[in-house]
Amino acid sequence: MELNLANKVALVVASSQGLGKAIATQLVKEGTHVMLTSRDGEKLAALQKELQALGKGKVAYGVADITKAEDIRALVQLTTDTYGRIDILVNNAGGPPGGTFEQLSDEMWQKAFELNLLSYIRVIREVLPELKKAGGRIVNIASSSIKQPIPGLLLSNTFRLGIVGLTKTLAEELAPYHILINTVAPGRIATDRIAYLDQLKADKLGVTREQVMDESQKSIPLKRYGTPEEFANVVTFLLSDANTYMTGSSLLVDGGMVKSI
Repeated sequence: MELNLANKVALVVASSQGLGKAIATQLVKEGTHVMLTSRDGEKLAALQKELQALGKGKVAYGVADITKAEDIRALVQLTTDTYGRIDILVNNAGGPPGGTFEQLSDEMWQKAFELNLLSYIRVIREVLPELKKAGGRIVNIASSSIKQPIPGLLLSNTFRLGIVGLTKTLAEELAPYHILINTVAPGRIATDRIAYLDQLKADKLGVTREQVMDESQKSIPLKRYGTPEEFANVVTFLLSDANTYMTGSSLLVDGGMVKSI
């Protein structure tokens, strides 16, 4: 199966660590030219050096706060100035804080909206003129909460579903331009975010994070957390020319954890 990702240009949002980093790494290994971004310039510079050492695709980076429209515009402009075009977009963002309904203020709701939904909308809007020139691929990263709400993560449960609605609607609107767009939802993937959530639950229950992790793994048919690389492999397929007929779909990468049909 030919992915044909060599010399394509990808903007990978929130890519200095975690799932974004894993996706960027896999794309570079396939020969894709990647624009990294996050708010942490030091991490980005270190990752650029690491990925350039692979000797495959080119790697550049731009520091940006994706809750700011002006930063997004500058980032997209930097990408086109650097590589001449954009073929691929990976929308990604850190998860919002945990909390129950009565613990969440208007300010927390607003910040989560801007980070986890509005940023996706804004980045797509800015990248779209480039993608419409010759077609392309978009993957929006969400969470397993799009199929099964996660207790204590009301903000994520709410805005991740917004990503699904956005993706499904845009699949029809963008199809005439040969742009395929999909949502990919991680389950328990071994990242700093999952470690944070496990610690949050451990503190609530008065147990260790290791105990929470062990209990979580028992609920997963494969009996382990996934790796960022396993998640990135699925995303890379969807971004590639091997994917010619999947658009508007929501895929879980969760080891069978979510039981909904």
